[in-house]
Amino acid sequence: MRVLLIDDHALFRIGLLELLERRGIEVIDAVGDSDVGLRLARDCAPDVVLMDLRMPGENGIDLVRKMQREGIDRRVAMLTTSTDEQDVVEALQAGVNGYLLKDMEPDELVAALQGIIAGQTIVAPELTGALARAVRQESVMPADEPAVTFSDLTPREMEILCHLAGGQSNKAIGNELGISEGTVKLHVKSILRKLKMRSRVEAAVLAVEQGLCDRS
Repeated sequence: MRVLLIDDHALFRIGLLELLERRGIEVIDAVGDSDVGLRLARDCAPDVVLMDLRMPGENGIDLVRKMQREGIDRRVAMLTTSTDEQDVVEALQAGVNGYLLKDMEPDELVAALQGIIAGQTIVAPELTGALARAVRQESVMPADEPAVTFSDLTPREMEILCHLAGGQSNKAIGNELGISEGTVKLHVKSILRKLKMRSRVEAAVLAVEQGLCDRS
């Protein structure tokens, strides 16, 4: 596992670098400047970019969006102290693969990074309720519009929705179901259209909240 750290707090950054290296993780670099981090993310091909949310000037979400505009395709995890619902939702909508908290246990952080690299979307367990509340608020429909029902989904779409609820990527879902990644993308697009939702995370959280997918 090759990790790039971007955090403007030097003491935390250095401490985290040492913690990860003691666990056999290669840290490409640990920097506090977003421009330097952007260049390293582009040139050094880390498996995951682990960055702070709140940084002077360009925050973590801005940096993720800049990476996408420049075609830098890397898995990204936010490591932050913020438990604000809007921060969680905005980060996930920006395309991050993980939203983690700085007070988590070291072994939990390593496990989360491994899951993110494997294609999962990881959100700190403490934030599941906040994310569900945000999704509920965003999913409130005007009284004159029909309610969204999962019964509109085909059996295959329900199957894929449950894989989304398990945090799997399109590629991982395709491998498990024996279909192409492109076919999965088409199904996900149809799911979001039928549920009138903007992101796969919203659909996944609502499916979990409604108990539609038995993950046992």
